[in-house]
Amino acid sequence: MRKRHSDSSADEAAIDLTPMLDIVFIMLIFFIVTTSFVKESGVEINRPSASTAETVKKGNIMVAVRENGQVWVDKRIVEVGAVRANIERLRAENPESAVVIQADNESRSGLVVQVMDQIRMAGVQNISIAADKSS
Repeated sequence: MRKRHSDSSADEAAIDLTPMLDIVFIMLIFFIVTTSFVKESGVEINRPSASTAETVKKGNIMVAVRENGQVWVDKRIVEVGAVRANIERLRAENPESAVVIQADNESRSGLVVQVMDQIRMAGVQNISIAADKSS
């Protein structure tokens, strides 16, 4: 009879972990949803350096201009004339985002100006040019 009594107390002492697992799962979903992911243009760029470079912490649309004249938007090569349509599509997904142009150190300035013009025609006024901070 005593043995039977101790078995029921062992069952009562067990902790039910189901509610704790539910809370951990909900917290995991919360952190995944609220995390801002770093977006890249999809190509490695040799950025120029500037002593006044600042870090921008907003969600941005990245446009890369390579030294060979390629223009990359959203990890895809696009023609200069197609930059406007791509920026309009990306702005429709995230209206608050700014555009950052990552121009290679050896890229032509005329091409960078053409890309900036396409971005402005897409309705974006907040355009930045990426640079590495020099010491």
